[in-house]
Amino acid sequence: MAHIMNTKNIKGSLEVICGPMFSGKSEELIRRLRRAQIARLEVISFKHTLDDRHSLSYVVSHNGSKFETQSLQDINQIATVVNTTNASVIGIDETQFFSTEIITVIVNLVYAGKRVIVAGLDLDFRCVPFGPMPTLMAIADEVTKLQAICTICGDNASLSQRLVNGKPAASDDPTILIGAQESYQARCRSCYHIDELPFRATATYHE
Repeated sequence: MAHIMNTKNIKGSLEVICGPMFSGKSEELIRRLRRAQIARLEVISFKHTLDDRHSLSYVVSHNGSKFETQSLQDINQIATVVNTTNASVIGIDETQFFSTEIITVIVNLVYAGKRVIVAGLDLDFRCVPFGPMPTLMAIADEVTKLQAICTICGDNASLSQRLVNGKPAASDDPTILIGAQESYQARCRSCYHIDELPFRATATYHE
């Protein structure tokens, strides 16, 4: 007989904050973590060591807000650190940089009764779902998809345009490149450019 897990009294949850570059993901994560602290809950946050643009000791938003964090690469350290604290709220920034193994770590935290809030890019610069983010979005209790402002036309932007010497990057460039305004722009679908789009059908459709 298959074992049936009793989830009746589990109060954990998973919140996902996603969107393109410059959409305020880290800012929203920081806001939620600070509100949890105001509610006198114990909070701990993590981010990947790849994100060294501002500080390895803080989650830092593009407008300068920051929240103390622990930088790591080994996802197993997350559970180890959480187990040494009384933290009930766990924040994870730049989640797209972690391997898909972090999904299991996060699910275990949720079923241990933790409120887990993750932030990250839902799409890479090629418009391909990024790392563990699509699965986390699918299993989340709440998904907040933010938009930025297109740097070209000023419309709402949901895509991240990578630039190389001021021109759109090629689709065969490396997936991960840490950078800010000098390497990326937020773009709407009309202003986004790349030499090859994934999932694009070759057929022509007529209304």
